[in-house]
Amino acid sequence: MLTQAPRGTRDVLPTDSYRWQYLEAKMRQAAAEAGYREVRTPVFEHTELFLRGIGDTTDVVQKEMYTFKDKGDRSITLKPEGTAGAVRAFLESNLYADALPSKMYYLAAPVFRYEAPQAGRLREHHQFGLECFGAKDATADAELILLAYRLLSGLGVKNLSVRINSIGCPKCRPVYHAKLKEFLAGHVSELCADCRSRYERNPLRVLDCKVPHDQEIVRDAPAMLDNLCEECAAHFAKLQQCLTAAGVPYVIDSHIVRGLDYYTKTVFELVTKTKDGNLTVCGGGRYDNLVAELGGPELPAVGFGMGLERVLMLLDGEGIELPKPRLYDVFVTYMGDHAIEAFSLVQRLRAAGLKADMDHCGRSLKAQFKYANKVSAAVTATIGDEEAAAQSVKLKNMETKEEKLVTWAEAAEAVSGMIE
Repeated sequence: MLTQAPRGTRDVLPTDSYRWQYLEAKMRQAAAEAGYREVRTPVFEHTELFLRGIGDTTDVVQKEMYTFKDKGDRSITLKPEGTAGAVRAFLESNLYADALPSKMYYLAAPVFRYEAPQAGRLREHHQFGLECFGAKDATADAELILLAYRLLSGLGVKNLSVRINSIGCPKCRPVYHAKLKEFLAGHVSELCADCRSRYERNPLRVLDCKVPHDQEIVRDAPAMLDNLCEECAAHFAKLQQCLTAAGVPYVIDSHIVRGLDYYTKTVFELVTKTKDGNLTVCGGGRYDNLVAELGGPELPAVGFGMGLERVLMLLDGEGIELPKPRLYDVFVTYMGDHAIEAFSLVQRLRAAGLKADMDHCGRSLKAQFKYANKVSAAVTATIGDEEAAAQSVKLKNMETKEEKLVTWAEAAEAVSGMIE
């Protein structure tokens, strides 16, 4: 057990980390282009934050949170999603007093959910999330959807579609809840145990049930879209106009409610078709009441979350290879007792911005060349007795076999010229 990672977790090994770094760089670029700046919040928060923010009728709170008592007898929870922590940081630092909207993102942020591990769903996974505070217009919703769509499309993801819905606001949702409960009244005994509880406390959650029999029951349930108040209807109409103007293909899916209670008005998912069925790769929406619910001012907000593991799994499934960086620009080999000269040259090359290394294992010159070839070094730089005496080095392009003899002072510029 000491050499086995806990179930539902996964190591990112050095041979694979470049893929994460490439994806993270693309995500940072996409966020920066839209004016989002990074926020980093703790891995754990007070449990009450998630109880109040996410909602105690959700599966996340009821079944999936890693909650424990610390040594001060305080209830602490490893964060199961990123939004609540971002809102807490926004309030604690009084960022609502700054110029609005306040745009922030988090990247490779670990989140924890105790659920059955499966493809693209781990107990510890990492999210890319964007949160926009203080923007009430549907253009902010559309901006986030478009950002996610362009990011995934730019990575090469095919068969990508945007699904949108509106789940109303506190003004119009109670009327819809009454109609939904009336529809479900004759089927309560047929629902799963969780949904029988949801029926009384939050009937909207029934629409989010993954049990096939319950999904069949709600197939013909009344739609929230038919019961929106004037404000919510106008907001949803403007969202559609923005997406159409941007050329984003979308469909309206009245059964999207998302799994967290804080959502209002817009909810959306980006879905792609795979050989195993549809895969949701990004989800989010508007949460206009959460800031006030957690003790802040009345302030609209909208955001999304995207799992990095799921994106990488999707890229693998579609055969999309991310660019693999070169490990070494130059590998310094040496003969005899010239390790110190080789070491000094490596430092000179690194100071010039080149990725350089040397043998640290006492290998023979032949074995050093074999290793340099194995790690795909672009250039080898060899120091023998004659080179050491003349403070020179023999460079060799490992692909073209071009060779040249240069001084140590010229080495960095010469290597750069050979690898361009």
